[in-house]
Amino acid sequence: MPADLAVIGLGHLGLPLAQAAVTAGIETIGYDTDPRHLTEPAAGRTPADIRRMLSGGFRTVTDPAELGRVRTAALCAPTSLGADGNLDLTALGEAARALAARLRPHTTVLLESAVQPGTTETFLRPILEEGSGLRAGRDFHLAYSPSRVDPGSRTHDYANTPKVIGGLTPACTESAAAFYGRLTDKVVRARGPREAETVKVLETNFRHVNIALVNEMAVLCHDLGVDLWDVIRCAETKPFGFHAFRPGPGVGGHGVPLDPNCLPHTGRTPGHPLRIVGLAQEINTRMPQYVIQRCATLLNEHGKSARGARVLLLGITYKPDLPDLESSPATEIARRLMDLGAVVSYHDPYVPDWRVRELPVPRADSLYEAAASADLTVLLQHHRTYDLQGLAVKAQLLLDTRGATPAGAAHRL
Repeated sequence: MPADLAVIGLGHLGLPLAQAAVTAGIETIGYDTDPRHLTEPAAGRTPADIRRMLSGGFRTVTDPAELGRVRTAALCAPTSLGADGNLDLTALGEAARALAARLRPHTTVLLESAVQPGTTETFLRPILEEGSGLRAGRDFHLAYSPSRVDPGSRTHDYANTPKVIGGLTPACTESAAAFYGRLTDKVVRARGPREAETVKVLETNFRHVNIALVNEMAVLCHDLGVDLWDVIRCAETKPFGFHAFRPGPGVGGHGVPLDPNCLPHTGRTPGHPLRIVGLAQEINTRMPQYVIQRCATLLNEHGKSARGARVLLLGITYKPDLPDLESSPATEIARRLMDLGAVVSYHDPYVPDWRVRELPVPRADSLYEAAASADLTVLLQHHRTYDLQGLAVKAQLLLDTRGATPAGAAHRL
């Protein structure tokens, strides 16, 4: 049977969109060449969520011919950073070609993948037009809408989060607005796809730059003997001109900052148009090494060497109360501890198995017993299930990188 919507890519972007569409009563199919995306739900979705979607009529398909029988197609392929530091558009290109070969007139094509400005027009549009023989803006609608998923959030869901859209033509914008208007309370129209793409750049870089600032403040305050967490607590009482960010062992998640080298530039913006973003990346990338320095110093102050020390890592996901390890700083921290000769183990209620350098990391079954026997326990992620007061009592030595423990109960970042 024909469907109203095909979501192409069921990872951290596509699955929330498909769930919102099914909830809104939209006939939806999901196309993904990776079957793990249904056995390992992303973006905070659970197997129970998947079962509810299936009972609501959601279908997964592996035959790309199904893509030619929908009114709307949303491309949600992953675009992570490649080895060269640029966004890897390989998966997006494959998804676009699969759609292009079946694209019908009057279809609305939406792109939600994180891309650099200009990608919808200069990368996606030619693939769709060449593969289908149709012209964007005349024979089918084409628009970009940045994903705004907040995995695990209890306050921000698809319906109450405004959706930005930018179409190739005004008619494309209105077609996209009509679709998203069925899913969310508010639709915000950008002037075009480049403006909508740049919204994602600004939002992602805003997060990384501000985390970098507070990470540098963490290092400075430690050197000055100042309690940064108390500073933040007081500063966030200012009702204007301030938004609180908190430091941590690094920056994880799927939203990667767009380095200036990735961005197109003209003669008006030669070289590095966003130098502050490059600097923020340097700062945030250094945080795992700073955590290692603090670990080594704490062990040394208590008469122990990092070599041979038993180190327990608590919470290895990039975000609390989620099983997602995407770009989690825990992996880099574990590698560096191993390089120092430490014996590393971990505890995380959401991650039953963890491998670093293709080797399994021992998982602690009993949290308190593991903390009591470890020379150093490092809190990397504050899951709600952790009783931090009890943990602070049991642990021989505790480094809290999230500022979650009461003042004086542990060494804080």
